[in-house]
Amino acid sequence: QVQLVESGGGLVQAGGSLRLSCVASGNIFIINAMGWYRQAPGKQRELVASIRSGGSTNYADSVKGRFTISRDNAKNTVDLQMNSLKPEDTAVYYCNADLSLRTAPWTSRYWGQGTQVTVSS
Repeated sequence: QVQLVESGGGLVQAGGSLRLSCVASGNIFIINAMGWYRQAPGKQRELVASIRSGGSTNYADSVKGRFTISRDNAKNTVDLQMNSLKPEDTAVYYCNADLSLRTAPWTSRYWGQGTQVTVSS
């Protein structure tokens, strides 16, 4: 009923930039928070950044000042602008959304399929 589709991953050299995008579609009633997580090999999935419908944001300390999250509530999209990338940013990045459906008006978390970001040194 809900799909989150990410795009924009790839290979970049250290110091470079990438922009990730995610669009949510389906029988959506309202989206509360949207965000990005990442998971590197052998590590747990961790929060990168999140943004609420009112625009308040939260960032992991490791990305503050380098990454910027933004969303378009009308289009159900969330973007992550990543600048000054480091090799340690290499991971699969997952989009997520806390939303309710028109047919199920309680909030549930949905995930995208993930997009690979690789930063070479």
